[in-house]
Amino acid sequence: MLQERSKSGLNGLVMLFVLLALMVLEVRLVVLAARGNDVVGLLVWLGVEVLELVLLAGLFMVEPNQGRVLTLFGDYKGTVRTPGLRWANPFYAKRSVSLRVRNFETERLKVNDREGNPIEIAAVVVWRVVDTAEAVFQVDNYENFVRVQSESALRNLATRHAYDAHVEGETSLRGNTAEVADALRHEIQERLAQAGVKVEEARITHLAYAPEIAQAMLQRQQASAIIAARTRIVDGAVGMVEMALERLSAQKIVVLDEERKAAMVSNLLVVLCSERAVSPVVNAGTLYH
Repeated sequence: MLQERSKSGLNGLVMLFVLLALMVLEVRLVVLAARGNDVVGLLVWLGVEVLELVLLAGLFMVEPNQGRVLTLFGDYKGTVRTPGLRWANPFYAKRSVSLRVRNFETERLKVNDREGNPIEIAAVVVWRVVDTAEAVFQVDNYENFVRVQSESALRNLATRHAYDAHVEGETSLRGNTAEVADALRHEIQERLAQAGVKVEEARITHLAYAPEIAQAMLQRQQASAIIAARTRIVDGAVGMVEMALERLSAQKIVVLDEERKAAMVSNLLVVLCSERAVSPVVNAGTLYH
């Protein structure tokens, strides 16, 4: 696999001074040749002119966070990352590659989650080029490669997880955003490693059930929430009834037989678990009359 090789290139300002010196020499040769009708002098001037034009082609600019990939007749020679005016072999082809951090958001993809429910999902990916040789020579178009592979990884991630967790400890797309984002970043990085790209961050930006099942799944979520809430209420009520019976028995406030205990438990559960305020009823008799 072709990997990046560092190449500094010559200082462009130095070469610019050399070219200015050649220009002064060129003017001098033209003046001397014109005065003496010197054919040889004219030929020397022409040679200097051609040399100057060739050397000018070797100057190039490198911006901060930018790399210039140098090739000679299809052969990779190295990458210049030193910012400023640089000079290299005039016959080198110099391709610019941005090293800046970039990001893009995928389209909203419609996929089936692990349970087969159609969902809509989208993600944002933050990335940058770290190896210019791999980015230029390993793939045809590294920017399009990043986009396609990111969407493919997002689809694969969505099919491996459920939208909502229905089992304790199960990882879901909605309930474990940090874990899912980390898994997405690792999967995209594995796919883009050969393109010389590093994924800085990947996170889900849109997650929803598909419109055709959104209403049904909302009712399912509401039912699950109601069941969970009622379960906690019943657990708490049973604990409070148990505590009340234990304190009455421990402090010997009243002695209750099994039938009275059953009646008290029933009344307390009604009071504690009812969704509406209860109306007290005063019983002047006994349980047996």
